[in-house]
Amino acid sequence: MIVPSDAVLETIGLGVRYGETRVIEDISLRIPERRVVAFIGPSGCGKSTLLRCFNRLNDLVPEARLTGQVLFRGRDLYGPAVDPADVRRSIGMVFQRPNPFPKSIFENIAFGLRINGFKDDIRDRVEVSLRAASLWDEVSHRLDADALGLSNGQQQRLCIARALAVEPEVLLMDEPASALDPIATGRIEDLIGSLRGDYTIVIVTNNMRQAARISDDTAFLYMGELVEYKETQRLFTNPEDRRTEDYITGRMG
Repeated sequence: MIVPSDAVLETIGLGVRYGETRVIEDISLRIPERRVVAFIGPSGCGKSTLLRCFNRLNDLVPEARLTGQVLFRGRDLYGPAVDPADVRRSIGMVFQRPNPFPKSIFENIAFGLRINGFKDDIRDRVEVSLRAASLWDEVSHRLDADALGLSNGQQQRLCIARALAVEPEVLLMDEPASALDPIATGRIEDLIGSLRGDYTIVIVTNNMRQAARISDDTAFLYMGELVEYKETQRLFTNPEDRRTEDYITGRMG
């Protein structure tokens, strides 16, 4: 089990229920700074629910109930004095399907900057963000064009640029390439590789090869339980739990 001294995110005895349905139970883990951590496991095992706990998106589900703690640099993210909007500025999110605003490419990023209180150097920040998302060379000549006219892969990189623009410390990605073709998927994976070392990245993926390619550490979840969490190479080559081995070898079905 990974126990870093420089954990950015930590859960302690975390449980989530939707009404009477248990989704995750008693999960304790620590996520190191500036690492790429992958959550893998069968569909419905709680991966996305766990991810959404880190920026309080489960708050938007009326029947969701959380027990335990979620810490960001040692501070309880669910404390009474914590503003969820502040949490989401520090911990950005990229969703499974691209969700650009129905605005221009430029305004997709500038609008997010403005509503988050940025006023100066917005044009420079837009360029920096698009460069960080490896999109600038493709769109610099058409920043006023409708973002919805971009390809799916470009839209997803635009959403990543939008998340990066407000300078988060953590970037959460919920199956960011599952709706993309192999070429666009490869670009997203290359982008994650280029961001490694500058951000802490937590990614949910159902693609085990993808997890093996891009992540430093991997957590395997099964039926709402954290089964195993270790460095990715060790987890895939020397799993300690039979359920992990069955899943990564395909015997689980």
